[in-house]
Amino acid sequence: MINYRIVAKILGILLFLEAILLLGCSLFPLCLGESDLVAFLVSGGLTLVVGLVLFLLGRGADKKVNRKDGYIIVTFSWVLFATFGMLPFLVGRYTDSVANAFLETMSGFTTTGATIFDDIESLPHGILFWRSLTQWFGGLGIVFFTIAVLPIFGSGGMKLFAAETTGPTHSKLHPRLDVTGKWIWTIYLIITITHAALLVLGDMPLFDSVCTAMSTAATGGLSVKQSSIEAYHSPYIEYITTLFMLISGLNFTLLYVAILKRKPVRLLKDTEFRWYVGSYSAFTLFVTVALLVATPMGLEQSFRLAAFQVASLQTTTGFVTTDYMMWPSCTWLVLCIAMIVGACAGSTSGAIKSIRLAMLCKIVRNQFRHMLHPNAVLPLRINGVVIPGEIKATLLAFFFTYMGILLLGWLYMLSVGVGFMEGFGITVSSLGNVGPGLGSVGPAYSWNSLPDAAKWGCSVLMLIGRLELFSVLLLFSPSFWRKH
Repeated sequence: MINYRIVAKILGILLFLEAILLLGCSLFPLCLGESDLVAFLVSGGLTLVVGLVLFLLGRGADKKVNRKDGYIIVTFSWVLFATFGMLPFLVGRYTDSVANAFLETMSGFTTTGATIFDDIESLPHGILFWRSLTQWFGGLGIVFFTIAVLPIFGSGGMKLFAAETTGPTHSKLHPRLDVTGKWIWTIYLIITITHAALLVLGDMPLFDSVCTAMSTAATGGLSVKQSSIEAYHSPYIEYITTLFMLISGLNFTLLYVAILKRKPVRLLKDTEFRWYVGSYSAFTLFVTVALLVATPMGLEQSFRLAAFQVASLQTTTGFVTTDYMMWPSCTWLVLCIAMIVGACAGSTSGAIKSIRLAMLCKIVRNQFRHMLHPNAVLPLRINGVVIPGEIKATLLAFFFTYMGILLLGWLYMLSVGVGFMEGFGITVSSLGNVGPGLGSVGPAYSWNSLPDAAKWGCSVLMLIGRLELFSVLLLFSPSFWRKH
C-alpha cells in the first residue's frame, strides 16, 4: 500500500533543496549586476512555497518508506526538479517555449547535455551556472545527495538508493547508507575540484573551469561555450578533460577503494574496469586509424580528437572538440556503438554499462560451451563471484527492454517529422543520456530545431534512461497502483 503522506513530505523536502539551489544562483546577478536576479528569486520562491505545501500535507507521516513509495518518490522527484528547474529560463524570458525550457532542464538533471540554446555565450553567468549545477546534482542522483546529507529517510533509504542508482547490483562501502553516500560524494567533490584546478592552470577562466569540471564529473556535457571544449583551442585542456571524463566513467565505489583505501589492485582486477578500458582503447584505435587514412590530420591530432570524442560519447559526457559528422562515415557507427555501450555501473554515466555487456558476453560464451558439453555446470562468474539466476534474468530483461524502447523511440521520432538518421541519433543520445546526436542535431547544432513533440519525447527518454528503465516504466503498470 502506498503511503502518500510520506511521499508528499519527502518530495516537499527535496523541493526545499532545489529552492536553496535556485536562490543560491541569485548571488551571481547580485554580484555582477546581470539581468537574471528576478528569474532566480521568483523561481526559488515558487519552489519553496510548493515544497512547503507538500511538506505540510505529509506532516506527521510515518517515516517508513516501502518499495512502492521509493519508486514514486524517485521518479516524481526528478520530474518535479525538472519542472521547477525550468522556471528561470521562462521567467527570465531566455526562451518562450515550455518544451524548450523543460528539455534543457531535464537534459541537465539527467546529465544528458543536449541544449536548445543557439547563443550560449549571451546567457548571464547565473543561468550558465544553474545549467552546470543541474548536471552536478543530477550526476550521482538527487535523492542520493539527500540521503548523504540529511538522514530523513530512516530504513527506507536503501529502497530509494536502489531505485535511483545505476547498474545490475548495488554495493555499499559501509553498513550505514548515509556514510556510504558521504564517502562517494567526497570522491565526486575531489574529482571536480582537481579537474577545475588543472583547467585553471591551462589558462581557462575560473568560472569556465568550475562549470566545465562540474559538467565533466557528472558526465553531463553542457558547456558555457556554444562550440564546447573546441572554443578554447588548447590540446592541454582536451587531454586533461579526456582523462577526467574517463575517471568519471569509473565505478565510484571502486575509485574509493583504489584511491582512499590505497588498493589500486582491486581496480585493475575488476572485470568491468578491464572491459571498459579495452572497449575504449579499441574504439579510439579504430577512429584514429580512420582519421589518419581518410583525412590530412597527423598522428597526434588524429589520436587527440579520437581519444577525446570516444571518451566523451562512451562516458556519455557529450563534450565536443570538432564536428565528427565531417569524419568518415565508418566512425559514426563506432561512435554510436560507444554511446550504447557506455562506461561503468556506479558512475555518473548513462547507456547500458560495460558490466552488463561483459555479463551478456559471458552468458553467450557459456551457451556455446553448454552446446558442446550438455551436462556441464557453467555458472556466470564476475570477479570470481557467481551471479545469481535472478540477476541474470533481470539483465536479459533490461537489455531486451532497452533495445525495445530504442526502437519505439526511433519510430516515434520518425512519426513526428524527425529525419531517419537524426531520429536514430537523438533516440540513442536521449536514452543513453549522451547529448550530441547525428546529422542536423549533431555536435555542431542545438536541438532547438526539433518539433515540440520530439522535444517532449526526448525529455521522457532522458528520464527513463537516467533511472534505468524499470523505475519509471513500473509506474505505468496497473498492478503497481493496486492496494495489495
